[in-house]
Amino acid sequence: MSSNAIAPTRLLAISDIHGCEEGLRQLLAAAEYDPSRDRLILLGDYIDAAYPGTYGTLSYIRALVRQGACALLGNHELKLLRQYDYSHLPAAEAAEWSGWIRSLPRYRMEDGYLFVHAGIRPGVGLHGQTLVDLTEIRDDFLNHPNDTDYTVVFGHTPTFKLGARPGKLWFGEGKIGIDTGAKHGHRLTLLDVHKRISYWCSTGPAARGGAVNKSFY
Repeated sequence: MSSNAIAPTRLLAISDIHGCEEGLRQLLAAAEYDPSRDRLILLGDYIDAAYPGTYGTLSYIRALVRQGACALLGNHELKLLRQYDYSHLPAAEAAEWSGWIRSLPRYRMEDGYLFVHAGIRPGVGLHGQTLVDLTEIRDDFLNHPNDTDYTVVFGHTPTFKLGARPGKLWFGEGKIGIDTGAKHGHRLTLLDVHKRISYWCSTGPAARGGAVNKSFY
């Protein structure tokens, strides 16, 4: 191999941050994320209506996007647009984010992986998928074999509800679940997709902002 060959860039993914901004920062630091060489895909649900102080997380996500990351829509971002569960958020603040949220893509395809917040409806092509399905689908996607030629990387459904141990990633046939339950006090996980390395931190009340751990799958 030529010494001038360019090494493949890392493909990193994280989902369902739910306001754990400090955890996200720590995971990216532990992974030595470099936007000039790494591809980072965030799969939505950056905020949570149950934690009003989480809206600032959007500022950090937007900064990451400006550096080159791809942030997808989650159902919580759509709730903010509709002011559903987010009616306590000042109208001016909600309006400030509405244009940016509307600009976020619904899914992203990279290296034979489809990244999406919730999943896809079986038997429907990508261009025919509805926004509701892409951000909210569960059983019809989870209980149906993946009949596509790509692996679907998704969040939305915590992996412990799929049979994984709390805080662990879930691997199915043609599917990878990466919502490791940050909202539920388990873990926030950043996945190095190709190397199957995960960087994770606990998100329980006593552990937010705690140590970052590294696992291999």
